[in-house]
Amino acid sequence: MSQRSYYEADARERIDGLLDAGSFTEYYGPRRRTISPHLAQLDVPGAFDDGIVVGAGRLRDRTVLVAAQQGAFMGGGVGEVHGAKLTGLLERARSERPDAVLLLLDSGGVRLHEANAGLIAISEIMRAVLAARAEGIPVLALVGSGNGAFGGMGIVARCCTAVLMSEEGRLSLSGPEVIETVRGVEEFDSRDRALVWRVTGGKHRYLIGEADQLVADRMDAFVDAAVAALDAGDAAGTDDPLASLEQAQRMLEARIAAYGACRDGLEIWTLQGIAHPERLPLLDTPAFLDAVAARSLP
Repeated sequence: MSQRSYYEADARERIDGLLDAGSFTEYYGPRRRTISPHLAQLDVPGAFDDGIVVGAGRLRDRTVLVAAQQGAFMGGGVGEVHGAKLTGLLERARSERPDAVLLLLDSGGVRLHEANAGLIAISEIMRAVLAARAEGIPVLALVGSGNGAFGGMGIVARCCTAVLMSEEGRLSLSGPEVIETVRGVEEFDSRDRALVWRVTGGKHRYLIGEADQLVADRMDAFVDAAVAALDAGDAAGTDDPLASLEQAQRMLEARIAAYGACRDGLEIWTLQGIAHPERLPLLDTPAFLDAVAARSLP
């Protein structure tokens, strides 16, 4: 089992580290040389796979479809071709009926270079995720990359059956720099990296219920988490995406009522009854999970 860092890997290395050896078959790969027409019109360099790798493989003998975003290309931004490949994979899942679809997210959101096409692509991806879930196909979001899952891909993550994160992963709608630009540094200081992780990082997202599992930054830990999520889904029975979204809405309403006045993760953790919350960021993942279960940090 691979002990490699998930965070430090690129899209193809993550696929190689997660799936059973030799099981991956790529769909619509770089040899097709399908490059975004919008980037070419703006004289912006493209990529032959448009920043996303899609295909099929096996995860501990389960048949899965997988999409891995390449964060090194335009921050994993979603454009027309990128989005079409991801949507097509999700639609293919409805006909092939794999055991699951894995989305290895590494994206800052929609590309500004092709914003309208990217926004349309996000809506198509969301629709395809919910359609796959409605037909009983689990869609898992794995978030542990440098770019995390922001913007439209943050929304996509929360449409999935489950979100699996590492401490290093980040999940949010608006990025720290965007919030600071629109609302000012007094609202959110994007240079305060500790604050950024206390608000958008994996530990915080786990504590407020947006990440179903928090895992260590290792390939094998993500594999274990994905298998556990699929096993839990099998035990629970049919997935109802509408009911899940309604439950999420109720959770958001309760969260606003409980934490609406808080300006930092530390304040929320205190309200959750965690002793010495300022020590939480210093714990490794196993120690953190033990401490949270006991509601007391050493």
